[in-house]
Parts: sequence; C-alpha cells; structure tokens
Amino acid sequence: MDLLQPAHEKASPKLAIFAATSGHSGVDRILRNLVPEFTKRGVLTDILKVEGHGPHFDQLPDGARLVELGSRHSGTSLIPLIKYLRKHRPNALLSDKERVNRTALWACRLAKVNTHHVVRFGTTMSINLARKSRWEQRMQTFSLRRFYKRAKAIIVPSHGVKHDLVEHFSLSPDNIHVIHNPVLTADFFQRAQESIHWPWDNDDKTIPVIIGVGDQSPRKDFATLMRSFALLRQQRPCRLLLVGDGEEHAYLKSLAVELRVNDDVAFTGFVANPYPFIKKANVLALTSKHEGMGIVLAEALALGVQVVSTDSPSGPREVLQNGRAGFLAPVADVGGIATSLTTALDKPIDPEILYTAASRYSAEHSAEHYLRVLGLE
Repeated sequence: MDLLQPAHEKASPKLAIFAATSGHSGVDRILRNLVPEFTKRGVLTDILKVEGHGPHFDQLPDGARLVELGSRHSGTSLIPLIKYLRKHRPNALLSDKERVNRTALWACRLAKVNTHHVVRFGTTMSINLARKSRWEQRMQTFSLRRFYKRAKAIIVPSHGVKHDLVEHFSLSPDNIHVIHNPVLTADFFQRAQESIHWPWDNDDKTIPVIIGVGDQSPRKDFATLMRSFALLRQQRPCRLLLVGDGEEHAYLKSLAVELRVNDDVAFTGFVANPYPFIKKANVLALTSKHEGMGIVLAEALALGVQVVSTDSPSGPREVLQNGRAGFLAPVADVGGIATSLTTALDKPIDPEILYTAASRYSAEHSAEHYLRVLGLE
C-alpha cells in the first residue's frame, strides 16, 4: 500500500518513529494521537513499519508516511534501520518499548548519523522484568544500565516510571522527562458520540454497567475484575462489558460461565473507538497488576465516568490524584475492588472533579513537550 505523501517524497523527514506494536495497545493510541499534532506543526514524519505489527492508521495526515522496513521482528530490524537512517538522515528518532529501543540505540550508533534519538517507556520496568526469566532479567537490566545512557533523552508517562528507572537502573533523572500521554484530541468528544451496538439496548437501563477496556492479557488482570464483578453481582443487579481482545479472551469467557455471571457479561472484541462504550457505562474499572499510566483512566475521566483502579505501580494513583478523582483498591484484591465498585455506584465523585483531572492529558500540550525533548520545536 502506497501511503507516501507527494510533498514528503522529496523532502527529508524531520522525525522517524520506530515502534513495533500489537496494533491495539496503548502505544498505538498514543501514536495515533501524536502524529497528527506533529504534522500540524510542520514536522514531516516517517512511521517505520515492521511486518505484521502496528501502529495502524485509518488515515495518515498530510506530512506523514509509512515506510516498510521489510523486517518481521524488531530484533531483525537492525540492518534495515541502519540503512534507513543513513539514507534519510532524520533530525530525530523516537522509539518505544525495550526491545525496539535497544535495536534503535544500536542502529543509531552503527549508522553514525547525527540523529537525535529519544526513547520512551510506558510501563514500570522493574515490575515488568520481575515476571521474566532470570536470564532475561539480567540481560535487560544490563541493557538498561549500559546502553540507555546513549539516548539523548528518555520520555515516560508518570513520575512513578521515572523513579523506577532511576532507583533500579541507575539512569540519570536529568535525562528522564515526564510527559503526560496524549488523550484529549480535537475530535475526542465527537468520536464519543458515534453510534454503537450496545448489548443491552432493549433491557432495563436502570441496571448499572461496569466496563473494562484494554488488551486482555495477564498484566491487565481482567480475571480479577470478573471475580470482583461476580461478588458485586451477588449484592445487586449489574452488568459487565469487556471491550478488547487478547490472549486471555477465551479464558475470560469460560470464567464468566464458571462464576455463573455469563448472562450479565458481554464481550465486544477489539474496537477501534472505545469512547462511546465508555461514555455509556456507569463505572470504568482498571485492574492491572502494573501500569505506566493507564490511558483509559484519563479517557473515562474526560467523559465524566466514575473510575475504579487498582493502586498498581506506577500511574493510576497519579492520574486519579491520590484517590480524589477516582477510587483505588489494592492489586488483585477481589473484595477490595468489589467494595470500590459499590462506592463508585452509590457515592459518585462530582463530574467537575473528573473533568479537571483529565484536562492535563491534552494531545496538543503533549505534542509540544515531545517536540521540545526531540529537539524539533
């Protein structure tokens, strides 16, 4: 598919973005929100693609193009990336996630180009590494401590992630920049008005709906949400809607049957625009084991929806302002999460507090900070 913009073909890109994503992750949403803001400011942008990976764009803005590297994995992208850097010589390179960052760091070093390389981390690395094998822990810890000092800068979404990199990997705090994730775009509220198929359109609309949104992976721990919902369901009529897909999708469906709540649980699968679903729910619940920030929390707050989140390292407490803008429960605490859901339904927080908390996550302001760190302002 040829997505090159004619005005861009003959011009050198100012920015290259290298991120081999799943296609439906938080990083995908971040990049889809950032790239239009970059190009709006005249920053010609190349999105470097690994076969079978995201980020995916429904439509690229003028001034952005997709460049196929011809590789199938971030680890095999080193040579194609070196060739790209030598040929196009972008002013800056932005990479995201550990393996991708590592490849990009080596590519910049071996290409011997004067490209301003900035890496990004969206999660708490020490927690992420704890579930890896001992060999992977040692290798990635060595990589973080040794090679990340070569990056011009590091961008993270929360102060908790920054503290983790300083405390556990001895990285300089002066080189780590906390930039809020870009959530509120110009069309955010318009997209929240789009029509959707609601599973309970013809049923009693007084029954509250709890929604969970995201990749159905072990880290997101939707199984704990399902068990908390089952506990709540014993006390009052309620429903659970899970928006997303992932490796635990089939397991979660079987768990709903096992817990005998399947009649009150619905699954949408992956949807490109979850905002109308969030807007129609009574409470959004995020029960992750760890989060760099938790983009969906800010999205729900902006839509005036009550939020319950696990107090996982590192982002949710910051987004919810220490519990002022949402309800926090211990990680994996089924009873505690059920209690917080009850409180959110019975004693909701003033929506004005939610809107104010979400206002910090403007895509426009986020892009300005990114470009400043990238040296492109």
